[in-house]
Amino acid sequence: MDAPVRVAFVCVQNAGRSQMSAAFAERERAARGLDDEVAVLTGGTNPADHVHDVVVEVMDEEGFDLSDRTPREISTAELESCAIVATMGCSTLSLDAEDVDVRDWALDDPDGGDLDRVREIRDDIADRVAAVFDEIEAETAERHT
Repeated sequence: MDAPVRVAFVCVQNAGRSQMSAAFAERERAARGLDDEVAVLTGGTNPADHVHDVVVEVMDEEGFDLSDRTPREISTAELESCAIVATMGCSTLSLDAEDVDVRDWALDDPDGGDLDRVREIRDDIADRVAAVFDEIEAETAERHT
């Protein structure tokens, strides 16, 4: 069996956008039956103490409980092992790995935002994550034919 495709969602604090992205990615992975095919990573370059309250609130509306998640630091080595790294628009990340597809999503920071704006960011993230999984699903199907 091939090693799982590793996908990382990264921002500075790992307390908002990247946490939402990882939650949506975990749901996409399960819904598409790709649990053995895709590894989801998330982290930050300078992690916060907790996920932003407004993020916990808007994700709860979609059936996700992020209240028990803890932002974590992610290493360059972890990121260089990924096929795709999505940064949220705040990253100071510089990777030398040629095989890593780094995508800057340039999303607004939800911290301190009003609920409607944070919902817009959440919904944008859900769409972007689904598109990434469309690509992964197509590549996985191609590898198995």
